[in-house]
Amino acid sequence: MKETLRKLCSPILNLFETSEGDYDYKASHRTILVVLGLLCFVIASISFTVTMMTGELAGVIPIALFGITGMVCEIVGLLGNDRAVARIWKRH
Repeated sequence: MKETLRKLCSPILNLFETSEGDYDYKASHRTILVVLGLLCFVIASISFTVTMMTGELAGVIPIALFGITGMVCEIVGLLGNDRAVARIWKRH
């Protein structure tokens, strides 16, 4: 199942997994990345709720930004290799 998801998300994962040289990885970096992704999804959900209640189209911008950020964090945090996690934190 994980390999199928990795193939499906390969355009995003390839951005972070393709690099040369040493990298500095800690397991806490992956945990923090997953939590950051969840927080971004919470902010996007709150923005979506407020946007639906008010009917203002300006809410689409934070929904898109935090939604995409949360999605990338979750994909790299849950499916990416150690190099991808280190690279997203610029620890390579």
